[in-house]
Amino acid sequence: MGKTAATSSTAPENALAQEMKAGQTRNLLLATLASTMGFWAWTIIGPLAKTYAANMDLGAGQTSILVAMPILVGAVARVPVGAMTDRYGGRLMFTVILGVTAPLVLLTAVVGQMNNFGMLVFVAFFLGIAGTVFAIGIPFCSAWYESHRKGFATGVFGAGMVGTAVSAFFTPRLVAGLGYMGAHILIAVLVAVMAVICWLFLRESPTRRGVEPTPMLPKLKVAFGLKETWLLCFMYAIVFGAFVAFSNYLPTYLGNVYDFDATGAGTRTAGFAAAAVVARPIGGTLADKVGPKLVSIASYVGAALLAVVVAFQPNAEHVYGPIFILMALFLGLGTGGVFAWVARASEPRTVGTVSGIIAAAGGLGGYFPPLVMGATYNEAQNSYFVGLILLALFCVLGLITCFILRNGGRVDERAAASA
Repeated sequence: MGKTAATSSTAPENALAQEMKAGQTRNLLLATLASTMGFWAWTIIGPLAKTYAANMDLGAGQTSILVAMPILVGAVARVPVGAMTDRYGGRLMFTVILGVTAPLVLLTAVVGQMNNFGMLVFVAFFLGIAGTVFAIGIPFCSAWYESHRKGFATGVFGAGMVGTAVSAFFTPRLVAGLGYMGAHILIAVLVAVMAVICWLFLRESPTRRGVEPTPMLPKLKVAFGLKETWLLCFMYAIVFGAFVAFSNYLPTYLGNVYDFDATGAGTRTAGFAAAAVVARPIGGTLADKVGPKLVSIASYVGAALLAVVVAFQPNAEHVYGPIFILMALFLGLGTGGVFAWVARASEPRTVGTVSGIIAAAGGLGGYFPPLVMGATYNEAQNSYFVGLILLALFCVLGLITCFILRNGGRVDERAAASA
């Protein structure tokens, strides 16, 4: 009889495990594709910044404000979007956010043709809504995977930031081939189609069944009260912020320093973003094996050293090209490593809330660097030395924060206990 009771009690667990396994790959890949489309729309202004600057006669400071504006709301709005994902689920939130983003892409095109800087900045602010897809996908994908594979899941989903590479590579080419308005119409249609796909084919993890939604404010209060939340916010703001900043501002940087046109700069920026994207799931997987602390340390050390090298502006592309790619790889490892830490530091039911806060910090980390780069740009010497040295210094601070967390085991134990 005892054997029969044990068998009956394990049967639902086996059924749940089988259902989880059956839906993992499909939902992870669809969420990653949805993130790619969101990131493309989120960063659609950066690759065309030089064109906007020429058409509107913008200075370096104005251009940096325009490029950075979508990042601001994409960062701040991740906090409520992450909390709403905990409450309403990723399927609904992906559909809503992408559904809202599609008309905003069209509005960007309409206002951009007017050559009105103030109006374009205003629209760019709301276009930042597209960047909140990241705060949706982390809890959605994490819920589909076991605790020892959450780093892999969040790392693969994080590869959706390849949308920045897609934007940098394809947006200038689509504008050249289809015209400014035609390119934006196509992108808006693709985003809208992805919203429909999310609604029709995404499914929530079975672990969410029977769970009563809880109010957002208490979750936010608890999350903001954790020391780990603030430390991880700072750590993620550095690595993801640097990635977002470079992905958006690098076309301007390459145009000013090395005199590339929009297409040439976009191609090289796409290479930078792609390298970071490839490294992110590697960082998450390595964090599962050796711990997120070691991965994060390696990321900060590598990025700091390379930022210093880039600050001295090597002249030959066969020198500075690989240096930028290596920097992207280290930043990608860091984004995967730090967010693997996040998945362990949060209880499963609050991952969306905590990840939304930390993802917001990452977005804010990407908001300020373009402004700093524009403000510290030495036009006489054609140099961004000050901005790059500041990046190196912040990487050193991130390295110190890794040791303040002192965490290899305690967070892992907590996650294992709550999973």
